[in-house]
Amino acid sequence: MPSQHPAEVGYGHVVEGYVTRMYGGLPRYLVLNGGRFLSPRWRHTTRFTRHLIADAAAINDEELEALLGYEWRSRLTAGWLIGVDRRERFRARIGDLLLASEVCYSGGAYCFALARFGTHADVEILTTYLDRYLPRTDLYYDQPAALGALLRLDALLGTRHADRFTERDGLWDEWVMGVGRLGYPSYTPAEQRRWTDLHCEFANGWTRP
Repeated sequence: MPSQHPAEVGYGHVVEGYVTRMYGGLPRYLVLNGGRFLSPRWRHTTRFTRHLIADAAAINDEELEALLGYEWRSRLTAGWLIGVDRRERFRARIGDLLLASEVCYSGGAYCFALARFGTHADVEILTTYLDRYLPRTDLYYDQPAALGALLRLDALLGTRHADRFTERDGLWDEWVMGVGRLGYPSYTPAEQRRWTDLHCEFANGWTRP
């Protein structure tokens, strides 16, 4: 999927308006990626969150497409805005981007959006991703975020799709061992589920249930 600057399709304003807006000296995309907004000690949380909710409701589909067609900062921000506003019509689009894994960081935002949508269709995307990328023990992509989202959806839907990944000596354990040899950190499934829950419950607390 080729990258195209939003200005090339008539939406040059979206990067400055939605992606690089500043909060406490940090652009929005870095705050989203680092999770700083989850800290009660960060004094910009209320302003940041109000703006995020307002922008998620105000941005139109064409502007979101312009962001999704650009680089990782824009895609990450678009994924968050889609997830916050639960725009399920973007499910297939972000599913394709997640599976393609073309750029860094943005995949976690897509997983957040799928967890927010909360349906069996989102489970299917996440399991497809894990089937494709957990065997790649040489790649540290968005496997942790995908597993966390899947575990949350299993809990919400009363399903057990994550079991075949998390069984002892299964695909998750093999992937953790593989990327561990490359120097990447390892996380338990419970830790990944907790991180997804923190993001989703944060969004639930500020938006309609």
